[in-house]
Amino acid sequence: MITHGLPRLVRRPVFWIACVTVLFGLPLGRSLLRQLPPPPGRFGRVPDFHLTDENGKPFARADLAGKVWVADFIFTRCPSVCPLLSQKLEKIQKRTRQLGRAFHLVSFSVDPEHDSSADLLTYAHRFHANPRGWTFLTGSLGAMEEAVVKGFKIAMQKEPRAGETGLFDIVHGEHLILVDPEGEIRGYYEANDEGIDQLMGAVGLIVNGQSVNGQSLDTKGIGR
Repeated sequence: MITHGLPRLVRRPVFWIACVTVLFGLPLGRSLLRQLPPPPGRFGRVPDFHLTDENGKPFARADLAGKVWVADFIFTRCPSVCPLLSQKLEKIQKRTRQLGRAFHLVSFSVDPEHDSSADLLTYAHRFHANPRGWTFLTGSLGAMEEAVVKGFKIAMQKEPRAGETGLFDIVHGEHLILVDPEGEIRGYYEANDEGIDQLMGAVGLIVNGQSVNGQSLDTKGIGR
């Protein structure tokens, strides 16, 4: 090998050892120094609810016991915001598929007077909802208001449509709500890319047992 043209320092092994240390040591150092995000807050327990799913079967809060879940609020006749929310949940469904039955999505209808189970089932197909991990709920107006307004502190009301007699718009909250395996609300997140990334980070913390009363969630068999 011809080396007389190279500087003496470059020909020494210690030079290359130093280069490797710098190239690989800096990223490792940054990883070690990077702090974990703080655990999600606590915003009260979701009260019991007894509603009906998209298949016409009873569904209660107890059916979500032991799961990390995310709630949103939609209605099937919504022309704008609701389809966008459901598209976001479809992306979350894909990003959390490895969590299996430890994670669930729940969409609550805020127009139960018109959203039957059959309507919700058609809507669910539109967004490729996996029935094992994404549930759509309806019920009586009183039961839905109890769950949505009193339970999640999310707005839900009808307002007359301007200039159109007898027609109404439904005003409702657009946040995604994270709930832990014990049924406690852990955060309200914007339904945008940044908010969803924050939500996914919080889901990861909870699933890995770093923020559920110091106890690890049993994740054996998740994603099979």
